[in-house]
Amino acid sequence: MIYLDNAATTRRKPAPVYAAMLRYQLFGGGNAGRGINKLSIGGVRTIISAQEAAAELFGIKNESNIIFTQNATYALNMAILGTMNTGESITVSAMDHNSVLRPAALYGKYSAAAADRNGYVSPREFRRTMTNKTTLAVCTHVSNVCGTKQPVEDIARTAHNYGALFLLDASQSAGAASVNADEIGADMIACPGHKGLMGPMGTGILYIKDPEKLRAVIVGGTGSESESIYQPEGMPDKFHSGTMNIPAIAGLREGIRFVLREGAENIGEHEKRLADELRENLLNMNAEVYGRADSGITAFNIKGVESSDCAELLGSNIIVRAGYHCAPLAHKALGTDNGGCVRASFGYFNTKKDVIKMTDAVYKAIKNRKF
Repeated sequence: MIYLDNAATTRRKPAPVYAAMLRYQLFGGGNAGRGINKLSIGGVRTIISAQEAAAELFGIKNESNIIFTQNATYALNMAILGTMNTGESITVSAMDHNSVLRPAALYGKYSAAAADRNGYVSPREFRRTMTNKTTLAVCTHVSNVCGTKQPVEDIARTAHNYGALFLLDASQSAGAASVNADEIGADMIACPGHKGLMGPMGTGILYIKDPEKLRAVIVGGTGSESESIYQPEGMPDKFHSGTMNIPAIAGLREGIRFVLREGAENIGEHEKRLADELRENLLNMNAEVYGRADSGITAFNIKGVESSDCAELLGSNIIVRAGYHCAPLAHKALGTDNGGCVRASFGYFNTKKDVIKMTDAVYKAIKNRKF
């Protein structure tokens, strides 16, 4: 099997990820913050050590400003819904995922900065859509559809010039590029644990620079200040309601440590080399290829073939993603809104042999199709 759907989730994880999850289930198992017994304290320590790893990755001084969520969708919802108030507006980008677009649409007062045909969103487009009533600007770092990287440092500065907060969606860049909160100017960063950070499914991260500026939209038991009916303000308890998925957080910690050892930029360069080679091969076969070749994602179509049919023609042993990738505005920008496209996304454990086999599969699909 050739697995090229790493933009959805990395299938293969580093061995320490599995070992940490099993070890916690077998020898830990304590519920963090629910008592002073050694198992409960062990759960707290596991969360703190994972926060420390994430803080190192994102260049954050205060690890308690990092919280763990169910996935990036939950993190983005918490950031957007916890920031916005009635009458305020939000600016997003046309390349954003539905995890941004749908919570933004709940308010009915949002605008989308336009993208060009390569999926690039300029800071100028953000300026055109922002006003003095704009509270929050959101932009994906790297498009999940075509892999185009956005100028998020300049977009963050634009947001701050309007007095707005900037939320970075690092779903496709965390673990494959430098994501430094201060250098980018991000007030919040959301990302999943199960993609480039190589953790298990059901994990996500939200970094909050100023926790006092964000309301908790999910409240409940935290194990702290239990005598009060009001949510604690201290971090991370303000946003850690209910039992945390500590075995998965232990696995995510090891995934982040692996990325730190290997180097996120080294991982990203490896993935991009493979994607660039596939892109060149596809162009030589007159396939339509989208985006700016900024990352390990290659999006394409075979002319005259629906993207879903193309994925089927590649065979059951080639795992790619076809369709709209939960990003409808992105496909409008790319000109693929009538049927979507095929996305091949490389991970750290893919090799040049995978590129060759993928290329051969596309060649056979073009040669043998009957349309």
